Amino acid sequence: MIIRQALLMLLWSLATTPVIAATPFYPAPGVACFTPGDDCAGMIASDIDRAQSQILVQAYSFTNRRIGDALVQAKRRGVDVQVIVDRSELAGRGDTQAAFLAANGIEVTVDGPPDGIAHNKVIVIDQREVITGSFNFTEAAQRRNAENALLIMSPMLSAIYAENWRRRRAVSVDLR
Repeated sequence: MIIRQALLMLLWSLATTPVIAATPFYPAPGVACFTPGDDCAGMIASDIDRAQSQILVQAYSFTNRRIGDALVQAKRRGVDVQVIVDRSELAGRGDTQAAFLAANGIEVTVDGPPDGIAHNKVIVIDQREVITGSFNFTEAAQRRNAENALLIMSPMLSAIYAENWRRRRAVSVDLR
């Protein structure tokens, strides 16, 4: 187990080193954010604001308007934005962002696992960075809960997360 962890850390550091030098926004290969206290929704929205080509989202629960607005603005800038949500987002709650995103031209699909929930909280941006962690894209995650978000600058990990996103998209159904 220790050898595997060391190997993963070595591969991770090798994969991220060129990205760090080419990316003026972050002095490290990633940024960690914790609630309560840190503005994780703001960090996520700011990163979405810098997206240039593609954003792939997997969300278990999605009620944070700031993140939703950032995704809509990215779509309006010409960024390819695609979102997969858990089926709980269809429960008719008025606070979900899924319908808002779809109404603004963003492709929103519902993950289709046969049993259980789609508990991912992932955003892949421009095939170079991943945002993940326990942070649900919700107001509660920002204001009340103890959660974390981790932004990782790594084309290698981005590719792995994007591949998982594509596998989940293949079994998802259109929101409508």
